[in-house]
Amino acid sequence: MTGRTHDLAAFTALAAVVAVYPPASLTLSTLLLALLANQIGGVVPDVDQPTAPFWRNLPIGNVFGKVFGRLSGGHRFLTHSILGLILFGLAVRAFLSVLQPILGQTDLGIVWWAFMIGMVSHLVLDSFTKEGIPLLLPLPISFGIPPIRRLRMVTGKKLEKLIVFPGLILLAVIIFGLYTPAFLDLLHNINK
Repeated sequence: MTGRTHDLAAFTALAAVVAVYPPASLTLSTLLLALLANQIGGVVPDVDQPTAPFWRNLPIGNVFGKVFGRLSGGHRFLTHSILGLILFGLAVRAFLSVLQPILGQTDLGIVWWAFMIGMVSHLVLDSFTKEGIPLLLPLPISFGIPPIRRLRMVTGKKLEKLIVFPGLILLAVIIFGLYTPAFLDLLHNINK
């Protein structure tokens, strides 16, 4: 899937989770950092590509991207597995615990979950592509939905552009439409 599809899927997945399991309380800093973490989580599995947007936005990012890509086994290897999900989850949790003293009233548990929801959404979407994902790494098995490879989609082609992306927009609209009172209540009760 393309970066913009991953961004939208991460946001839609976060909206769905918040609609069903709204946080008891929310600060503005928690909301903003959770949205940022969710978007990072939605694209972080692709840091194994030197051409990923993450690396393009850093001054010498292509160098870091090439090194990280080699260390992680190349595209759609470690970063697209349950093992990668766990490793990134632990790394982000450690990073957030270091930031805790300067973030004050920010609920870093919510921020961490937002990141993880974004990352899981990425893995789910990539399982619909021809390549599938090595979910059970180190086992050399690629998983895809549907199981028959030729029925899966190719990244950036018509199926993604005309069905998946608009479908995600429609799903987000439906979620926000059905849960408007809950979202408004959450926004009205943001603790400064």
